[in-house]
Amino acid sequence: MGVCMPAVVVTAAAAGIGRAVVELFVERGYGVVAVDTDAQALAALAADRVVTVAGDVADEAVNAEMVRLAVATFGRLDAAVLNAGAGGAPPLEDPGAPAALDAIHAVNVRGAALGIRAAAPALRAAGGGAIVVTASVAALRGDPYTWAYNATKAAAVNLVRSAALDYAHQNIRINAVAPGLTRTGRTEPVLRDPGRAADLTGRIPLGRWAEPREQAEVIWFLASPAASYVTGAVLASDGGLSASNGIFTPPRA
Repeated sequence: MGVCMPAVVVTAAAAGIGRAVVELFVERGYGVVAVDTDAQALAALAADRVVTVAGDVADEAVNAEMVRLAVATFGRLDAAVLNAGAGGAPPLEDPGAPAALDAIHAVNVRGAALGIRAAAPALRAAGGGAIVVTASVAALRGDPYTWAYNATKAAAVNLVRSAALDYAHQNIRINAVAPGLTRTGRTEPVLRDPGRAADLTGRIPLGRWAEPREQAEVIWFLASPAASYVTGAVLASDGGLSASNGIFTPPRA
């Protein structure tokens, strides 16, 4: 067993919000097990207090390995950030829609459930801890053309609520963060389209997209003792996007 220090597992850790979470937890004294399907990008994260697991969160063995590695390397597990997400389904009547739904569900719902299942025993052994699932503002409302993503992220939100009830008596808090539009590698193509970027930005009351670090700070809060009385919650970090019913464009300065 390695040196005992606070430890967290982070999925989809190689880029975007996940990478910002890894960097933030390392800065604040945690050991990190970083999990991603992109082994090459993971290699750039490896450091003294960051160990990596290349694999798919839909695989039960990958979830078991990330927890085993946290305990073996850092002596304990204090938090799990289940950040992996997938989208991109074709229209509902497309021949490929059922297979796309299965693939998205495997990451967004099955992956989150397996992550909670794997992390809970180690958190319990440490006297309790926190799990944060990255949902999406899309879990809170409907959007056109993203039926599978919205449906599975909404399922992840209710998974969080239900699991929070099951584990509260074990001092394991389970919450979700619902990020809004955030600048990541995945959203860069949208930001490079001036018309589309302006249209989307105009719908955000704060008038700008989030940075990954801002989302990481929200995740840090939910995982930290500062949120010791918070469980079963869904915290929208969306610049006010979900406060609107979408009919009117928010006023500008």
